[in-house]
Amino acid sequence: MTDENRDKYLGMNRPIGRRDFLNGLAMTVGTTRAVGFLPGLEWMAEGAEQFAQDKPGYYPPTRTGMRGSHDGSFESAHSARDGNFWNNAGSPIETGETYDLVIVGGGISGLAAAYFHRKQNPAARILILDNHDDFGGHAKRNEFHVNGRMLLANGGTVSIESPFPYSAEARGLLTELGIEPAKFEEKYDDSKVYKGLKSAYFFDKETFGTDRLVIGGPAPFGKQGTVSWSDFLAKTPLSETVQKDIAHLQEVKVDYLPGISSDEKKEKLSRMSYKDFLLKLVKVNPGVIPFYQTRTHGLFGVGIDGVSALDCWGLRFPGFQGMGIAPGPYRRMGFTATGEATPEKEPYHFHFPDGNASIARAVVKALIPEAATGHTAEDIVTAKFDYAKLDRNNISVRIRLSSTALRVRHIGNPASAKEVEVSYAREKKIYNVRAKGTVLACWNMMIPYLCAELPDAQKEALRYGSKVPLVYSVVAVKNWKAFHTLGIQRVSAPGMYHTGVGLDQPVSIGGYKCSQTPDEPVLLRMTRTPCMPGLSERDQHRVGRGELLSTPFETFERNIRDQLSRILSAGGFDPARDIEAITVNRWPHGYAYEYNPLWDPDWPDGQRPCDLARKRLGRIAIANSDAAAAAYTDQAIDQAYRAVQELA
Repeated sequence: MTDENRDKYLGMNRPIGRRDFLNGLAMTVGTTRAVGFLPGLEWMAEGAEQFAQDKPGYYPPTRTGMRGSHDGSFESAHSARDGNFWNNAGSPIETGETYDLVIVGGGISGLAAAYFHRKQNPAARILILDNHDDFGGHAKRNEFHVNGRMLLANGGTVSIESPFPYSAEARGLLTELGIEPAKFEEKYDDSKVYKGLKSAYFFDKETFGTDRLVIGGPAPFGKQGTVSWSDFLAKTPLSETVQKDIAHLQEVKVDYLPGISSDEKKEKLSRMSYKDFLLKLVKVNPGVIPFYQTRTHGLFGVGIDGVSALDCWGLRFPGFQGMGIAPGPYRRMGFTATGEATPEKEPYHFHFPDGNASIARAVVKALIPEAATGHTAEDIVTAKFDYAKLDRNNISVRIRLSSTALRVRHIGNPASAKEVEVSYAREKKIYNVRAKGTVLACWNMMIPYLCAELPDAQKEALRYGSKVPLVYSVVAVKNWKAFHTLGIQRVSAPGMYHTGVGLDQPVSIGGYKCSQTPDEPVLLRMTRTPCMPGLSERDQHRVGRGELLSTPFETFERNIRDQLSRILSAGGFDPARDIEAITVNRWPHGYAYEYNPLWDPDWPDGQRPCDLARKRLGRIAIANSDAAAAAYTDQAIDQAYRAVQELA
């Protein structure tokens, strides 16, 4: 089949919504220099009092195509990073606006900072600036409408969970919003929707020599299962030697570090990758590695070459069942590996249909009640939001979207200044606002370019972490008959462009009902984590970030259609017929960087880069998940609370 015919078969010629108008428009001008960094858009500046978010019909959750860090959200920031933005920017427009607090970043941390500050100061005037066209940061909502039915998915953060016990502040915020994860998990359990459907592996010809779908699999070590590893592996295209090594690794108890204590084993395992553990201690055939290589992508953003064997022990990876390692966390300076049993951990785990976007929506509703309908945490999932009401003169908390902060500085000496000036870019122009205090709830690596006043050592610490690049692709399909016919719910594809694909988690809550039968439309979730095995973790993230920013939507779409066709065609799936819409949630700066014992030094308490980076300077405080070096919602909330207390 020629490439042209293949594209036609995949449906690349179908007129689905590949990108909304504004994103497509931004793509054509995104490489131009800042101010005029959007030449030809003078019409958008007319009547400057009405920006895009103020216009009727503005509702970014329904936009498809390239989302996440979408075109138009990062170009001016990159120009500031490269040192040439202010060469062409001209003088900012003085808005005359003064606030008690200006928050840079409208993600969970920034929204929580506004919530905590207003709780302590009910009359406070607060402005939240965000560079994206929607609030929530990584807690992004994808909303589709297929055949008259609303379908929701998370475009970023997935669930309310954490390896840490929730603090009183984080738990208290959720409670005040009416969000009770444990009760929701019990009350809104739709696990029976996909009853009988199994997991599967897809072995692709590029990695394993042939395309083959293997349905079902054995249970983890120590669990009861209907299929043995030997029987499962016999269905795969793996060689007999590789099959034998995997079965031995999964099923046999061996102590690969005999004669030393449990703590000594943890110490050694913390300093070797899981790949090295398999090759050098277990001594598996190298052909085993591709089967496991991407299994750590979802949590760490890199493969098993970049994750410690100790972390993989904590995740119950195979090979450790005979090593006599005591359950519980292991701590070294700067690092904590959560073990098989973490005591005193509260059971926080719940997935809203749109992920943690519902948390962001709940906070915004609490801050600006007139912006949304509904009264409860259940209502927030289907609540209608009026974005034109987020930034009005007569409200005390305002959210200003598509507004990229580019400079934050004290008016006078930081030690004695009474105000901070914040300059931001919005629809071709630069504006100034002032505030009594500022919380920088944006990404750490951008802060040194925003705030020249910071000490050099703090700037260095802010630049240390390299956020994890990742992609959550969401595909709206007419039905899930192919999954039902094949008897599968999710598929691991360790060698493919997206390493996982599956039916969206079935959750019905309030007025929202998930797909119940195979004839109904549904969303498919696909994950991709670009990285470069063999480099340090931070360098792998940098390479992956470059890849994401240079990959057009068309490449993602072609790979998505091709992958779904190859995996599901035996069940009757037709990519040209069955795909209704595609959203690629691209996050070049995704998860916060969590320190890796394979590459990072052992820091004394209080001396990690995140500890040094988050220090307050005068009336400027810092809050985000980077400030905790932990990519969890509760940590973002905790850092917001700390920053607000510092300014108080």
